Amino acid sequence: MSRHLSVSRLKLAASQFIEAMIVTIASFKGGVGKTTTALHLATYLQTLAPTLLVDGDLNRSALDWAARGNLPFKVIDEKAAVKFARQYEHIVIDTPARPAPEELKTIAQGCDLLVLPTSPDALAMGAMLQMVDALHELNANYKILLTLIPPHPSRVGEEAKQSLHSAGLPVFKSGIRRYAVFQRAALEGVPVNQVKGDSKAGIAWRCYCEIAREILS
Repeated sequence: MSRHLSVSRLKLAASQFIEAMIVTIASFKGGVGKTTTALHLATYLQTLAPTLLVDGDLNRSALDWAARGNLPFKVIDEKAAVKFARQYEHIVIDTPARPAPEELKTIAQGCDLLVLPTSPDALAMGAMLQMVDALHELNANYKILLTLIPPHPSRVGEEAKQSLHSAGLPVFKSGIRRYAVFQRAALEGVPVNQVKGDSKAGIAWRCYCEIAREILS
């Protein structure tokens, strides 16, 4: 299996045993909440059915997160993906930043939905639009997720969403606010809904619950 993960084989392995939903998180730019998104979508899906998180990122950020604490689902690297896929109904895949064209094709064709996280700043939006251009040629099923949205009174998140809507691009109705509690969750090795003593933990968790429900609707 290639280093970036043969998701086509992974999906085939899962479908031979149980009905599986594969959600892949991908970005052309780092630092936009890719791993945070993968981890929290897996946390939500685990409440519904057994869920596997496959860490295909070269930085192994999801595996590092898991090693620091206790996650409610299994995290593995891509080398073990086919072996374990048959045991899970839902699979979430964290991919390397800026995949090469052939890697992107494999990623796009091997999942049910490709989630593209991006912060609303110009550099991240520009990188995301480059990925969108590449995905259009692949006829991929994708949806854009705005992350790291500054708190009110900033309107940069709403303005970014409106510009995406105006361009006719698929974007999630909800977005992920920029909360320091996500960093604390990573340090503690838990999902944000398990962080104690932070008033923003519940709000931050609800952000991802809304995204997960939209994926499943």
